[in-house]
Amino acid sequence: MSQLTINLDALRHNIEQINLWMDRHGAHWTLVTKVLCGHADSLRALQQLGVRSMGDSRLENLHAIERVIDSFEAWYLRLPHLTAVHEIVAASDVSLNSEIEIIQQLNEEARRQNKVHRVIIMIELGDLREGILPGHLVQFYQDIFGLDHIEALGIGANLGCMSGTVPSIDQMMQLALYRELLELKFERPLPMISAGSTIMIPMLLAGQVPKEINHFRIGEAVFLGTDLINGDTLPGLRNDAMILNAEIVEIKEKSLTPLVETSASIRPFESFEGEDAEIPGQRGYRALVAVGQLDTDVAGLSPVNSTFKISGASSDLTVVNIGEDRAGLNIGDQISFHVNYSALLRIMSSKYVTKAVTPKLSSFPEPDSAPLPSEVPPVLESEE
Repeated sequence: MSQLTINLDALRHNIEQINLWMDRHGAHWTLVTKVLCGHADSLRALQQLGVRSMGDSRLENLHAIERVIDSFEAWYLRLPHLTAVHEIVAASDVSLNSEIEIIQQLNEEARRQNKVHRVIIMIELGDLREGILPGHLVQFYQDIFGLDHIEALGIGANLGCMSGTVPSIDQMMQLALYRELLELKFERPLPMISAGSTIMIPMLLAGQVPKEINHFRIGEAVFLGTDLINGDTLPGLRNDAMILNAEIVEIKEKSLTPLVETSASIRPFESFEGEDAEIPGQRGYRALVAVGQLDTDVAGLSPVNSTFKISGASSDLTVVNIGEDRAGLNIGDQISFHVNYSALLRIMSSKYVTKAVTPKLSSFPEPDSAPLPSEVPPVLESEE
């Protein structure tokens, strides 16, 4: 009834384009897979497209990657929690951290597992999510450098994930100065500043990201091509890698506005009416498709046919105004939708929406395998 189509040609295009941008900047990057929710076919596809470094915020998803990919570098992207230290060390190569107590426990667990666990120390730059205050950096790193099973890769930051903070050149230069301060103070190299994400790509394309920022954690740009700063799609990327197709279960000419008294307190979900609400008494064709709020965040759907307009949704159905005629559509046909990140996340975690990778994986040759670099930040290898 409803199916998400995962277009490998579009994914390949976006990965290759981002590889090109990273190469030009002299940076490495890790593909953030958390929106896939451990979907096995998608993970196999990423492996066949050359992905060798993946990051996720759920240990279950890292285990799902392990089950389908033989060798990759695993990043744990949510701040580690004490009750899962054993599993975090076992399942990931690198984690993002902001608490010395947890890093000490990671060190003890890494010793028990005979491993060296690598860490990025997150710094608070204004988004008010994770990160230590810059004034505590020296003492923090002094404590870390005394741990024998922890390798400090460098520093990092998160912007735009909670407060909608727009990254600036000044913030990036602050990070470069913090790393320089630490290297001078301790006479130890910190090879990585991991501060880039999809939100920073517009700055990257404008040549505004300092060269010191040499690692990016990117997900949304790969799967959706989204320009988080300016809206629409990033230049050079495709926005059709993830398309939701929903089957039409009713199509009729009806009034486009209710003909009886309504109450907002009765409506179970948000209204889609805005400044362009329909004129009372206006009629048109309305198609009901078999997808609803139980399946996805309907507010994050946009019909591929831009003349169509979502009128509203219940838990199981979405109503689409298609115009003054049927637009050639019939019962059993499908209406296709672009999805935003919130809608995609809900779809991938929903058991009610099927997911189909196209073309089939067998049509994509396996890339040449290459070992991950051991003394430089991890890289997403291209097929070239």
